Amino acid sequence: MGSKRIIMNYTVPPSLDDVEVMASDALETLPEELMEFCDGMALIIEDFPDEALEEELDLDDPYDLMALYRSGKEISPGVERKTANDDDVLMIFRRPLLDMWCESGDDINAVLRQIIIEEIGKNFDFSDDEIEEMSERHYQGML
Repeated sequence: MGSKRIIMNYTVPPSLDDVEVMASDALETLPEELMEFCDGMALIIEDFPDEALEEELDLDDPYDLMALYRSGKEISPGVERKTANDDDVLMIFRRPLLDMWCESGDDINAVLRQIIIEEIGKNFDFSDDEIEEMSERHYQGML
């Protein structure tokens, strides 16, 4: 009994609820430039985009979409919604996120934070350079 073996702990992938908690935490540490756009934004976590969304966005593969920001006031470009629900929504798709995480080998919280920054940044017309700079910042120990 001279040597000890290390037993690795294996866990299950983060659930929808786990991803929601991680995404909520990531939203609290976003760069200041994006924070103003997140006030009143709803967060929805799904495994994959539904068939209607796949068709609307002409996706070849549901793994291609990790996040989608939707303005509650606009249903499609130039068409405003006439209902009482004007909430902006950030949808995060868990399975594509998990694939990205596995492929990158990076911390899942950092991957999720970057996805959120990119999606919100693109929606509000930040340049690729601005989005990259925001993604590289260190906020409260992130990244």
